Amino acid sequence: MASSVEDQFPCQIIIDSPFPTPRLASIALKALQVDKELSPLVRRSFSIADSAQHSHGDQSALDGCILRTDYRATTNRMLRVAVNSFMESLNLVLEVMENLDEDVLATNQESLK
Repeated sequence: MASSVEDQFPCQIIIDSPFPTPRLASIALKALQVDKELSPLVRRSFSIADSAQHSHGDQSALDGCILRTDYRATTNRMLRVAVNSFMESLNLVLEVMENLDEDVLATNQESLK
């Protein structure tokens, strides 16, 4: 009998990263999904989530603006190592957006005031 993904990869974390616009969330997804997981002991999937799928209440301004990353691993250590690497990559993507897409980020911050 074949074992399920949950049995093979019992350790899981879902990371929701909000972005100011759906466009920026989509750019982050495309940039981050290019790099494959190096370990066969870790699985990762990306999706764009709406506020209705987001667990922190009704935030309709975030529709399509949440990058959801679902990590599964065989051990907590493997999960931690993979998530640390992901956070470094996410930080790099955010820095590039901040430096190269200033008009979008500045416009969005003004509209939130």
